[in-house]
Amino acid sequence: MGDAESVRGSGFVERERVAAARATLKAETSVPTGTETVPLERADGRVLAESLSSPRNVPDFPRAAMDGYAVRAEDTFGAKARSPETLQIHEEAAGPGQATWVHTGSPVPDPADAVVKAEHSTDVGERVEISSAAAVGQNVSDVGEDLEEGQHLFDPGHRLRPSDLGLLRSVEIESVTVRERPDVAVVPTGEELVESDPQPGEAIETNGIMVSSLVERWGGRASHEPVVTDQRDALSTAIESNLDADIIVTTGGSSIGKRDLMPAVVEERGELLVHGVALKPGHPVALGTVEDTPILMLPGYPVACMVNAWQFLRPAINWVQDTTAEEPARLETTLDRKIRSEPGIRTCVRVSVEEAEEGPRAVPVQESGASILSSVALADGWIQVPESIEGYDAGEAVTVEFWEAQP
Repeated sequence: MGDAESVRGSGFVERERVAAARATLKAETSVPTGTETVPLERADGRVLAESLSSPRNVPDFPRAAMDGYAVRAEDTFGAKARSPETLQIHEEAAGPGQATWVHTGSPVPDPADAVVKAEHSTDVGERVEISSAAAVGQNVSDVGEDLEEGQHLFDPGHRLRPSDLGLLRSVEIESVTVRERPDVAVVPTGEELVESDPQPGEAIETNGIMVSSLVERWGGRASHEPVVTDQRDALSTAIESNLDADIIVTTGGSSIGKRDLMPAVVEERGELLVHGVALKPGHPVALGTVEDTPILMLPGYPVACMVNAWQFLRPAINWVQDTTAEEPARLETTLDRKIRSEPGIRTCVRVSVEEAEEGPRAVPVQESGASILSSVALADGWIQVPESIEGYDAGEAVTVEFWEAQP
């Protein structure tokens, strides 16, 4: 944050469109990280670096899909409730005129080719009465019904989910080769920022923990650095000492005031690619590189910081893992009241989703105020107003993008 906040957005001669700025950043962050092999227990959310196929059939034997009696289907033809077919119970093999009890998931013994559900059978001593005819293959999972040997499962770049891990375990794959999690150095800046006990004119530093937590949730490995004061040498040293990271993210000092020095520091050390984006809140974002390390300079106001992290940091973390960001959870609903937007600017309006008689509605929490962090914490997500329109009217259909997945 800094005294340049009063001129935020008014002093930029040009503002890059969000899509163009993102494309510029992607060109600098498209080199994938290395790889590592991890056990399935630690692979949730990791990005595959290899193609995977099934090494075996699942199931690899005819498998009972129900509790009941394994039989030859032809021995049950004509069976009805009033005139059941009677078969001899056999413990191991269901041959002609025989039936063998099987549990769900257990092998169907040869030469049985069907399973009669328990409710269609009645034990009578050493024999069983079958009250419903079975067709060949009924209640039997064939070899390879779930997966066939050699069947393609996943491509490189796929982000593994819990269901994927279960599938891989079912074919006895115990470990996978994945992209290394990118190292992201998070560097908060601002001479007015303190960790605790703020005095008049000081503020608790909050962007560091917020951005670091987002990095971890988005698949990166965050290094939360101490606050750096608004001095050129200190800022330069902070960049220099973190150039081994895959991405450096700074917060604060990205606008055009006297204390907003980070863009100039990056330009001196490397290349300033973008300074000023057509985004509200968050015009004063800057993007650059130093020694091939991408630098994301996010605004110090917390809401603007959060918005720009979603717009630029989230995709960047995915690019360096050779994958794409998953789409956020969305809800198509109607707007509770009118929201405005400046033509040519992408506006992110914080909203909560509230139930009404006619269904859920999007209620704006805060349309302005990039410093009001509570407006993010109390919101469910946002509505992105595209550059081509001037807002939405009350009752108009809108899309809410949630901060987090909804239950």
